[in-house]
Amino acid sequence: MPYKERKVEKLYYTIGEVAEMFGVNTSLIRFWEKSFDIIKPKKNKKGNRLFTKEDIENFHLIYYLVKEQGMTLQGAQKRIKENREGTVNTFDIVKSLTEIKEMLLEVKELL
Repeated sequence: MPYKERKVEKLYYTIGEVAEMFGVNTSLIRFWEKSFDIIKPKKNKKGNRLFTKEDIENFHLIYYLVKEQGMTLQGAQKRIKENREGTVNTFDIVKSLTEIKEMLLEVKELL
C-alpha cells in the first residue's frame, strides 16, 4: 500500500491567519470577536489571540451572514441567538452547493 501523507491541521490560528482566510483586516476580526459572544479565542502569555477550528467555523457563519447576506451586526447576532441550528444548516447547504458549482465549472473547462 502506498503511503499517504495526512493533511496536518493546526490546533490554533493567529489573528493574522484568520484575517487572511477571510480577506479582511485584523481589526474586523477583533471587532467581530467583541460583537459576537460565540467567538472565544484563547490568549497566550503575551496576550495574542489564538483561534480554534470552532472559532473559524463561527467566523465563517458570521462572514456569511454579514458580508454575503448583507445583514447588520445586530441582525446577525439575533439570527444566531434565535435560530443558530437553522442558520448553520442553511450555511452548510450554501457552502456545499458552491463547492459543487466550482467542481462543475472545472469539469466544463476540461471538456
